[in-house]
Amino acid sequence: MKSILVTGGAGFIGSHLCDRLIGRGQKVICVDNLFTGQRSNIKHLLDNDRFEFMRHDIVQPLLVDVDQIYNLACPAAPVHYQRNPVKTIETNVIGVYNMAELARKVGARILQASTSEVYGDPDVHPQVEEYWGNVNPIGPRSCYDEGKRCAETLLTDYHKQNGIDIRIARIFNTYGPNMRPDDGRVVSNFIVQALKGLPLTIFGDGCQTRSFCYVDDTVSALIGLMGWTGAGAELPANIGNPEEITIHDLACLIWDLTSSKGKTDGYPAIDENLPIDDPRRRRPDIDRISAMIDWKPTTDLNRGLELTIAYFRSYFKKNM
Repeated sequence: MKSILVTGGAGFIGSHLCDRLIGRGQKVICVDNLFTGQRSNIKHLLDNDRFEFMRHDIVQPLLVDVDQIYNLACPAAPVHYQRNPVKTIETNVIGVYNMAELARKVGARILQASTSEVYGDPDVHPQVEEYWGNVNPIGPRSCYDEGKRCAETLLTDYHKQNGIDIRIARIFNTYGPNMRPDDGRVVSNFIVQALKGLPLTIFGDGCQTRSFCYVDDTVSALIGLMGWTGAGAELPANIGNPEEITIHDLACLIWDLTSSKGKTDGYPAIDENLPIDDPRRRRPDIDRISAMIDWKPTTDLNRGLELTIAYFRSYFKKNM
């Protein structure tokens, strides 16, 4: 039985990761400052003898004796990480430094949750790990984009200089239960608006593309990557679904799956200006992670959206 630290463990992906690790018989220490994480995501685990919750901000040092560290601590939705950009940078630099120091002191393997945002608005499509990206260093998204790029650099240099055992996961768009209804990400936005019978807000012309991976598949890849000990384990690995869809088509699909069609005449769509530096295309090349752990997403987009819609229906029923 390993002792595993999950920072950001009360958040969207982190809470699913905690669930999976507990289900695998591990001991989990969940650390979260609850800035965007929700205690309700982990409430069912609080009475488990192998689960411990600590309210803590990783910008402050932490010393716990663990075998593995999954560092997922950082707001991931623009509406949240742009609310306090300096804090976002601190989390991705000072916070990652603290987690790297912890890994060095206790001899733990550390997995850093990086992001597809390190590729910026990419000139290379699909995005391969060797691509260095097209990122605006002073734009409204740079606190997150450049923060994650710096986190990758910091961990890589810790690996080279201090010999710590690292993994870097570049996570592409992930969706599923435990997303916050106010997190501002496109899947949750569309579902919440559709369930309320509101027009769906499409930024730009809707022709921009994304690739959406269901959270269970993302968690499987994270655990697999953490366990990989072969060649290139320290190199960044894309985790995402290579199936690409336009935002317009995603809106139509969610509108249909929520049975919202009958609520108004016609398909509602509001065109808004595209946010600054918003990527036009986004799709991962997953050859590296597939070669490492024989992984690929298995959840069909329709099925994943059905499960996510069911979650939000239940959420609103409980909180109305």
